[in-house]
Amino acid sequence: MRMGTRWDSGAEPPASVPALLHEQIAVVDATVTLSGVQPKPRWTLTWLEGRPVAELETGAVVRQDRDGQVVVGHVDALED
Repeated sequence: MRMGTRWDSGAEPPASVPALLHEQIAVVDATVTLSGVQPKPRWTLTWLEGRPVAELETGAVVRQDRDGQVVVGHVDALED
C-alpha cells in the first residue's frame, strides 16, 4: 500500500507527486485561482493499481491512465 499526501491548490506539489502530473495540476490550479474560490481547495494524491491519481476537492482529477498518459477530468465523468 502506498500512502497519499495532501496539499493546497496553487502550492508546489510535494516531492511524492510524480512530475508527469505537475503540468496538468498547474492548469487546474490556474482555473481555481481565476474563479476566486476561497478557501482554496486541497489536492489529495492516491494510487490506483500503481498509478498516481491527484484529486482536488472540487472533483477535478489529474491521473495517469493505464497507457501512461495524463488524463484530466472530473470524478463523476472519468472512465479508464
